[in-house]
Amino acid sequence: MDVLKNHLRKLLAASFLFLFIAVVLNMSLWEGSKFKLSTVQNPPPYSYRADYHFTSPDHWKNDPQRPIYLNGKYHYYYLYNKDYPDGNGTEWRHATSKDFVHWKDEGVAIPKYTNENGDVWSGSVVVDHKNTAGFGKNTLVAIITQPSANGQQEQYLWYSLDGGDSFSAYKNEPVLSNPGTEDFRDPKVIWNVHSKKWIMLMAEGSKIGFYESGNLKDWKYTGGFQTEKMGLIECPDLFQMRASDGTIKWVMGVSANGQEQGGPNTYAYWVGHYKGGRFVPEHEKPKWLDYGFDWYGGVTFDDGKTEDKLSHRYALAWMNNWKYANNTPTLEEDFNGLDSVVRKIELKKEGQGGYFLASQPNKGIDQFIQSTDSYRNLEVNGMKTLKTKGDVYQLEADIRLMDLKNAGIRVRESKDHSRHIDIGVSLEGGYSYVNRGLTAHPDHNDHMLESQAPIDKNKKTVHLKVLVDKTSVEVFIDDGKVVHSNQVFPPKEDQGITLFSEGGRVVFGNVKIKHMDSAHN
Repeated sequence: MDVLKNHLRKLLAASFLFLFIAVVLNMSLWEGSKFKLSTVQNPPPYSYRADYHFTSPDHWKNDPQRPIYLNGKYHYYYLYNKDYPDGNGTEWRHATSKDFVHWKDEGVAIPKYTNENGDVWSGSVVVDHKNTAGFGKNTLVAIITQPSANGQQEQYLWYSLDGGDSFSAYKNEPVLSNPGTEDFRDPKVIWNVHSKKWIMLMAEGSKIGFYESGNLKDWKYTGGFQTEKMGLIECPDLFQMRASDGTIKWVMGVSANGQEQGGPNTYAYWVGHYKGGRFVPEHEKPKWLDYGFDWYGGVTFDDGKTEDKLSHRYALAWMNNWKYANNTPTLEEDFNGLDSVVRKIELKKEGQGGYFLASQPNKGIDQFIQSTDSYRNLEVNGMKTLKTKGDVYQLEADIRLMDLKNAGIRVRESKDHSRHIDIGVSLEGGYSYVNRGLTAHPDHNDHMLESQAPIDKNKKTVHLKVLVDKTSVEVFIDDGKVVHSNQVFPPKEDQGITLFSEGGRVVFGNVKIKHMDSAHN
């Protein structure tokens, strides 16, 4: 009996000790982050994890770095913060893919605070095929902005000898020192086949600086491009393309805020010529690769599977906006970070309007189509709610415009029609639009509710391709000259689709709703 009592006393003591440890641990989790505790105990009933878009595995992501193709797959690096939301500093996390939709997480390739220059910001990776830097043929070389010990933004070289899994710092001194400007970051490096030199673009406040090098280590300033009324520019870009008329052009892009001149806050670009170390545009005002609120830090990159590098490129961007970057319910699932779908872009000639970049979603997402609902011709005078419902799909339709004011499609609509996202064309106003004001969205100030893009009032038919995926809507209009990309956070039960017209009747032709499976399956 005494032995039994001793066993019971020990068991009771162990139980109290276990309970005490659990309480202390739980309190520390709560004090560290309310999101960590809610993730453990109360996961949301509806996951906001996108089904066919790239998302951060956990914590935080923002700027994408231009993907490169090596050894049969694309290597994608992006700014990642493992300490978010409790700590700052970004590092480069690595993912690989063969089709732009199935991504394998490869972990952190460049950890933050590994040298005296602190964390690593945006930059670009190149494959040094000719061993110009002296690290060996086909070495991956990255030029990256880091805040130096004196607080200035300067450019440092990192290199990888293991195919991009990890990088080493070349030295603690910059390969390109700050020339005396507050903003000096986001280097974009390309190889110029004509001059046989490396070109680097730098974001320098409101100016883009151009530099050249023969070895990726020693850089010479060659010229600059001054932007106007675009605020602080970031993430510059430069590439060549063959246009639809056979002409070869240079395209320069940059992430910027064009709201002062009536434009969006996304990716601005100019078509022109690069010669003598400087870029000369053919048009003064920029054109825009996206008119939505959430297509920032955009990068374009080569198709690694073809020798023809000029006929088309691919592009992707961070689907967020610095005005509300931290305002997302995905934090309840311990992540904040979404990318747009990868697009295929082409350079097209349009009459007297010069050249423009046309965007279309890459075909890789089509592999997730599970079923299709089709409607050949639907005449609408007012509203018509379809039997089809969903929260993850592609939708296509031809809107045959009559003498009316406004027509379009509502997606993610509630049963009582009080909540929805409106995608439409206003002939009266002369613009296309996406309005997220009547559903949950990230802008708590309600300033960015409706994105707009100009459209020809004389158009008779408009083709819409709409990508819907849990927390995003991307709308490609006609040949993709106009795209709207916006974050949204409707509840799971809002899955209705309604066609609408104002001021007359309209015919929706060739309506197809392609229901999508998840890439995670």
